[in-house]
This record gives sequence, structure tokens and C-alpha cells, in this order.
Amino acid sequence: MNIALIIPRLSDVSQRSFYDFKFGARFLGSRKHISYLLAIPTLVSLTPPEHAVRIFDENIEEIDYSWKPDIVGITARTMFAKRAYEISEKYRSMGIRTIMGGIHPSMCPEDSLLHCDCVVIGEAEEIWSAVLEDAENGRLKRIYEAPKHADLRAYPIPDRSALSRRNYLLDIVQTTKGCPFNCEFCSVHAFDGQKIRSKTVEQVILEIQYLNSTKSRYKQKISVFFADDNIIADKAFARTLFTALKDHNVNWMCQASINISQDSDLLELMSASGCGAIFIGFESLSGNNLDMMNKGVNQRYEYFGAIKKIQSHGILVHSSFILGYDCDTRNTFDELINFIQEANLLMPLINILTPLPGTRLFKRMEEEGRILDYDWSKYDTQHVVFRPARMSPDDLLRGYRKVLRTVYSFDSTLKKLKYYWASDFWRGPNKSDPVKPVFRFLFALRLMTLLISTNTDRSRFILKILPLVFDRRVRVSTILALMNNNDFAFAV
Repeated sequence: MNIALIIPRLSDVSQRSFYDFKFGARFLGSRKHISYLLAIPTLVSLTPPEHAVRIFDENIEEIDYSWKPDIVGITARTMFAKRAYEISEKYRSMGIRTIMGGIHPSMCPEDSLLHCDCVVIGEAEEIWSAVLEDAENGRLKRIYEAPKHADLRAYPIPDRSALSRRNYLLDIVQTTKGCPFNCEFCSVHAFDGQKIRSKTVEQVILEIQYLNSTKSRYKQKISVFFADDNIIADKAFARTLFTALKDHNVNWMCQASINISQDSDLLELMSASGCGAIFIGFESLSGNNLDMMNKGVNQRYEYFGAIKKIQSHGILVHSSFILGYDCDTRNTFDELINFIQEANLLMPLINILTPLPGTRLFKRMEEEGRILDYDWSKYDTQHVVFRPARMSPDDLLRGYRKVLRTVYSFDSTLKKLKYYWASDFWRGPNKSDPVKPVFRFLFALRLMTLLISTNTDRSRFILKILPLVFDRRVRVSTILALMNNNDFAFAV
């Protein structure tokens, strides 16, 4: 069979996402995106070689509808579901069978089946071969459900050969699945389970070696985001993995719980093996909110101290916060702004509380009659789709935008950059993977082309940082990322 595998974009092309990198792509003059969804190369690796597979990621390319596949597989998270439905309907109008999978169809199979021929519920590893066999023989079922969670050690590494990898800033690797926590707003434990499952370290290293062998000639080191929900959930496995990574020339980032701040030896090992950043869900400054979230792990740690401890090892803290939980008021926005500025958090992710299908939060909000909108394209953490407890929906939206635009203003950005440059925070990466002078020069030239603009704040920012672009302490990629975040903040 000919098989099309599709990663949908947002349904509205003008809609923005924190991860869309639209400004950065314009700056670089190429269509780039942060990364791909790992589900697609996983499916490719599970597909027998007699089938022909093409991948279309709408974030970096258009779908070629002139190529007629026998079946189409579409992976969908909730915020992309509306667009996934549109794509599915277009193929169905051409007489082509469509299959939807991923977390949204798994949590909302009845809704998804209104727009496709087949839904795969759960992880595909255990059932993809049966789906393909049935499709080839004309007996495709409406629903396939994984009988159990996949044994990650039993399957090949994801096959990225059909991806346009040069158009992605990061490669994605997952070493474990499952999360031991049970946060009210999160659907991970419902989809992946609470028991930690892991690949072997040897499997992970084989995957890293493959990525190293196919890296872009413009990079000395590959950049990898480990998509584990909590990479230190199994600390024994984590230690073995980090030790093995030390010899493989990789810059990596991960997600971890805040208790990583209590393990100096593990932080040292992470730093030595190439970890440059950890994404931590701080979620709220309110203890009452954390109680409601069932985020007890956060309450045991003092945020300022945790940030300082982690960053003392040269590992940047990427933070995440949720606005709109039931104990939040209009004062919450200024409190969060002050905390972010005082802690010098460089790239905070700010989210409006969103009751995603499959979460206990969604169930509670429905039972309380507080969900206002079921347009899945608005479930992107940038729209208010529920009735907040202590403010109006408009208050929450205005407060969210105020936080974004304050912490990503150019004045705030420059202040934070100078804070990190003063301490030579990136001295490790600047030594092991230095920015070539020619790239600094080209970056400066491109900045200069933006000086004549109606965006006077940006022009003033550029004039202030131009003399610093050739300073060895400066990572130009960080400047570009923060300019991209500023562009996003003032577009939503």
C-alpha cells in the first residue's frame, strides 16, 4: 500500500503557538519548526518495507494531495484535532480511507469517528500491524484498542529517514513512558499509565548514534529533547543513561520534577553528559492551587532555592505556569510577573488553564457546568474555554496577555540576558560547541536588516545587543529564541 502519515498544523493559519517559531523561520529565511511528533517515525519503524510511506508535517510543508495513498494516518493532539478532522474529511471525499490516532482520538473516539474511518486508541506498537493487515485486505475496523501498554524494549528505534530533519531545530527521543504523579489537569497518566516503562540504555545510545551519523553539517553537536514526562522518575535508570551519554557529543534538554534540585550528584552527571536545560512544571505560586492540582511534589520545595541550585550546575531552568486555577484572582498576574522577574526565569511557558479531554479536570469542569466552548482548536492554553472561579473569562485572558507581554518585553529580555552573560552562564557550551565567527557575523547582518521597522522597541533592542553579538559569552541562538517569544507574546 501507499501510506500517508500526517502531522496537522493549527486549523487557523494565523493562529499562534508558543512553539511555532514563525519569527525565527522568517529571520532565517527558511520554513523551520521546533520539532516533529515522535509518533510518526515510530509508525514508520513499525511499517513493513513492502509499503511506501510519505510523511507530511504541515508545520514545515504542504500536503501533496495529488499523491493518492491507499490509507492516511493522522496523529492528533486536542488543539490540532479540528485541523486533523478537516484533513481526514478531504481525503475521505477523494475515496481514501483515514485512520486517526494519538491522545485526542484516544480520549474522544466517538467525536473522532464522525470524521474518519478508523480510530486507534492507545499506543500503536501493539496493534499497528493488525491495522495495516486489515486495511490491505479490505476489512478495516472502526476501532482498534491497544490491549496493554507497549513494552518499549520490544520495538525498533523510530525511523526518521522520511522526515525533513533539516527543518527541525531539535530531535526528539523518548527513553521512558509513564508518570507516577496524578495531576488533575494532565492526561499523561491516563494515556501512558503511572508505571514507568523504559527502553534499555543500549537502545537509547543506538538511537543517539543514528542521530549523530545523520546530523547536519552545520552542527558540531546534535540537539535532542528527551520527551520523557519525568526523566528522573526511575533514578537508577537515569544515572545509567546519563553516564552512557557522556561519550556521545550531544546537547540535550529534558522534563523533570522539581525534586531534581535535591540531588547534586545527579545534576552534576546531567551537566557533564550535555544537559543544557530542564523543563519544570512549577504551575502555580499558590499552595491551595497546588493542592487542587494534586501537585504535592512542588509544595515540598522552595522555588527560588530550587532554581538557584539547578542553574548552579550550568543547567537552565525552563519553567511552566498555569493561570486560571480556582484560587487565582486578578492579583495573581502581577504576583507571577514579579516572581519570574526576580527569579530571572529566561523562557517561562505561560498557559491558560485548559480542561483537556481525558483529565480529571475536564470531568470536574463538565460536572460543574463550567465548560464554555468545545471548539478543540481553542484548547491550546491561549484561549479561555471555561468559567474561572474568581474572575471573568475576559479578566483571565487580559491577565494572561499582560504576563506574556511583560516577561517577554524587550526591556525584560535584555535585563535577563545581561544577568546570564555576566555570570558567563553558557561557558560550557561555548567551549565545547562554540558559535563560529561567520555565524555571528551573519546573525549581526540579519539583525541590522530589521532596524528600519515600525517596531521601535525591537529596533532599540537590536541596537543595544549588536555590540555584544561577538562576545564569546553570548549564544546567538538564545537571542533569536527570545525574539521569537517576544513576537509570539505580542501576536496573541
